[in-house]
Amino acid sequence: MQFLVNVIDDGQARAAGRTESATQAEMDAVDALNDRLGDAVVFAAGVSAPADGTVVDARGGTPDTAAGLVGDHDAYVAGFWVMDLPDAETALRVATEASAACNRRIELRPLL
Repeated sequence: MQFLVNVIDDGQARAAGRTESATQAEMDAVDALNDRLGDAVVFAAGVSAPADGTVVDARGGTPDTAAGLVGDHDAYVAGFWVMDLPDAETALRVATEASAACNRRIELRPLL
């Protein structure tokens, strides 16, 4: 099964006064987790700041665009993994490890 594991920034970047919120220790812990998980990590990346986003809605025929994010700007996806794991129980365990490594809340969702 594949899972989307989102890293949630809920004020860390703003508190640090920069776009990326991870400290060097957090980045090192995430790198160590990635190394330990090996091939289970299908893809992983950080995501640019919310101000870099664009919401596009072309459902009405004429595209409408707006700068920023769809939802709450106080909490947003700052990075993510796509992981290939055997089951939901394992995914929850790995998400718990990811939360500890990056010192952030994690959103875990199965991919369909």
